[in-house]
Amino acid sequence: MQRLAVIAKLKPDAENRAAELIEKGPPFNPRDIGFERHSVFLAGDHAVFVFEGGRLDQMLHGMIRNPSSAGTFREWEPLLEGMPKVAREAYHWERGDEWPEGWGE
Repeated sequence: MQRLAVIAKLKPDAENRAAELIEKGPPFNPRDIGFERHSVFLAGDHAVFVFEGGRLDQMLHGMIRNPSSAGTFREWEPLLEGMPKVAREAYHWERGDEWPEGWGE
């Protein structure tokens, strides 16, 4: 399972409009694309889109190039300050995993 986040910096006063777009849900069917999970976090001046699944690079490229979702992605353009950044998973833990002694413990 791969996980990655797309971090978008919002322009000042864009949080309410971003929340409206997020409330509509994604402009694609996550199941049809092959995602296992998809979440969006809104934190003031940032929106963080989290994707989980296999072969995420291929799935994201296909999703972005899909003409049926292009219109909705354009709705985000006036809200963004610069290009979104992709953050790849650097650490993950879930229940059932051994806890390795770390971070000074």
